[in-house]
Amino acid sequence: MDIGAVTSLWLDAARAQVPGLELFDAHTHLGQNDPDGFKQTPEELTATLQSAAARGCFVFPMHEPDGYPPANDMVIGMAKDSGGLMVPFCRVDPKDGALQEAERALAIGARGIKLHPRAETFELDHPEIRKLFALADERSLPVLIHAGRGIPALGRHAVELAGEFPNARVILAHAGVCDLGWIWRAAAELPNLLFDSSWWITADLMALFKLVPPAQILFASDAPYGSTSLSAAFQVRLASQAGWTPEQVRLFTSGQSERIAAGDPLAVCGPAKGESERAEHLLLDRAAELLQMGLYMRFRGGDGDEILSLARLACEVPDSIDDAPVFSVVRRLLDDFDEAAAQTTPEDREPLRLLILAAVVARTPDVPLPLLP
Repeated sequence: MDIGAVTSLWLDAARAQVPGLELFDAHTHLGQNDPDGFKQTPEELTATLQSAAARGCFVFPMHEPDGYPPANDMVIGMAKDSGGLMVPFCRVDPKDGALQEAERALAIGARGIKLHPRAETFELDHPEIRKLFALADERSLPVLIHAGRGIPALGRHAVELAGEFPNARVILAHAGVCDLGWIWRAAAELPNLLFDSSWWITADLMALFKLVPPAQILFASDAPYGSTSLSAAFQVRLASQAGWTPEQVRLFTSGQSERIAAGDPLAVCGPAKGESERAEHLLLDRAAELLQMGLYMRFRGGDGDEILSLARLACEVPDSIDDAPVFSVVRRLLDDFDEAAAQTTPEDREPLRLLILAAVVARTPDVPLPLLP
């Protein structure tokens, strides 16, 4: 099973759905020393971007337990050699001379700041954080903050900082899932409070795409944990299901990030879509929930086989129902997953791409399906 070919097919479908679609990945990493075992070289990141025909990316170091100055130098140097493909951010630890390191890195080519409260074990009320935001406000810089799993809520401090420093571009990574239940309300009044979409749980992403103004969401993959091609394929599909216009999708996938990279004013592209009524797709929703459960179990190291078997059974519906073609494609992706999983080890996450696509297809019945070979 050629997972890359399947991903390319769905990315091509996204491009057909949104003419003029360009990609700029707002969340990628370089590094070899992260304790979680993930690694990515500049050559690997370049190949990932080129396979998606991406225009560029924001890039920063992975976790470096021994400190960030050498890692920041490496990222900045690789970005200079990339011909404009990579826009480097420096990563800093508020407990280890963050302001001085940010100023040093910015002087030699960094164009943004990355903060990771989980890896460096701090909260956004740390005294050094306000100094970093004052620097970002002075220079209209982006500050990208890990806001995914494994951390306490940080939204209240993020909202306060975005309000106090309106020229800073505050980017909450991973759809801001740690605070998404409420922070979308604040986003409408804070145009510099942004979210990146480097996440894979469909319910979270659909809530983000419905409740936050499209101009405040940046396309992102979290490479090497995610894939630029795959993330674009399923996120554009979800945005289309949420009712975004092609103009809004294009701003999301590249336009706003490129404005941030250039230091230009942020674009505005309409209010949040809001919760809307849609025809019920109870059987598809059931299949999507089971697929998401099985995917999460596999993602966390379990086998998920029983739940995925239930998901397959949930797709055995009469050919006469309106959603039968969607179920057919979901079953096809499950077949592809089984084939790919049989050819890899349980630790290999590549086949999980197919489960992500299957869950997204079940959640997006109103978006046209690609013509499958």
